[in-house]
Amino acid sequence: MHVISEKLLGGKQGAVNLLILALLLFVIFPLWLDLFRLNLLGKYVTYAYVAVGLVLLWGNGGILSLGQGIFFGLGGYCMAMFLKLEASDPVSTKIQTTPGIPDFMDWNQITEIPFFWEPFKSLPLTLLLILLVPTFLALIIGFAMFKRRVGGVYFSIITQAIALILSILIVGQQGYTGGVNGITDLRTLLGWDIRTDGAKYLLYYINAGLLILCILLSRYILTSKFGMLLLAMRDKEERVRFSGYDVSNFKIFIFCIAAMISAVGGAMFTLQVGFMSPSFVGIVPSIEMVIFAAVGGRMSLIGAVYGTLLVNFGKTMFSETYPELWLFLMGGLFIAVVMFFPDGLAGVYDKYATRFNLAGRIAKVIQKISKKALKTVGEEA
Repeated sequence: MHVISEKLLGGKQGAVNLLILALLLFVIFPLWLDLFRLNLLGKYVTYAYVAVGLVLLWGNGGILSLGQGIFFGLGGYCMAMFLKLEASDPVSTKIQTTPGIPDFMDWNQITEIPFFWEPFKSLPLTLLLILLVPTFLALIIGFAMFKRRVGGVYFSIITQAIALILSILIVGQQGYTGGVNGITDLRTLLGWDIRTDGAKYLLYYINAGLLILCILLSRYILTSKFGMLLLAMRDKEERVRFSGYDVSNFKIFIFCIAAMISAVGGAMFTLQVGFMSPSFVGIVPSIEMVIFAAVGGRMSLIGAVYGTLLVNFGKTMFSETYPELWLFLMGGLFIAVVMFFPDGLAGVYDKYATRFNLAGRIAKVIQKISKKALKTVGEEA
């Protein structure tokens, strides 16, 4: 059992790295940041799901998708539809022309809930659809592309086009999707107010916990026989095909897994932030998500998380400090990382980790900081 768990975590080094990430997410950041910044960090963490999926898909599978915002957005919209229906009970919407339906439907003179909204009245069914709807779309796209051996830059462009089409479709169907504004004014989950301070803390911890589970699932996939074949397929696809394996099925499977992980991030985004809009579905967010993985290291699951947090933290700081220059600064950061650190932050870390035992030293420092922080909290209490 110990051997299995060690393999799952990527060896002792991987276990320490995951422990460091867990300590940061569950202890250091909640104690260090105020609620506003912690909620902002929770939003960044939801993007990390997509980056983790891209490590599987792009880093290990060699399949660059520029449309992962599709699945992030679908997961978010599925959760938003449930929350919006709960917020649209007849009592809360009694001033509308047609009580009992979402406000944007009433504004667009729709008099009854559309049939495809009906399943989202049930939370268990909604949670299932969050996983199934994006995965099913990924299955269709993957089957259509990979069975015809469409790959490389052509696949990237097609996924980008699909992201654009979906965002235009969402904006155009305002009466059913909320249009350009998206689905807003989400207040409760089964009667539980998600806007309170206590709810925000709890949702942050759930968000971080699910991210750790997704990392463990991804690590399990990569350390299995399938993971080895995935790497072989990335480097020598024809050789794997001539060995008797159906390469297209491998690609479809890993594409679906990456889509499912991204959808979980989208659902948590809706809960964490309280809305979902088409601005998270299109081309720009999809490309940004690729940048997150590239900066962190497209071969490292944990590195992708750090890359996501670093890029978004930089984006926030630059936009607050230099509102007119932050786009140039972000572009410069990405170019510098690609030019000087082609393997991302994970590559830099791996280069010096063994030499200086960085993992052990960082773990000790974090442990000391955690003890001091907990002691301070205990004294204040």
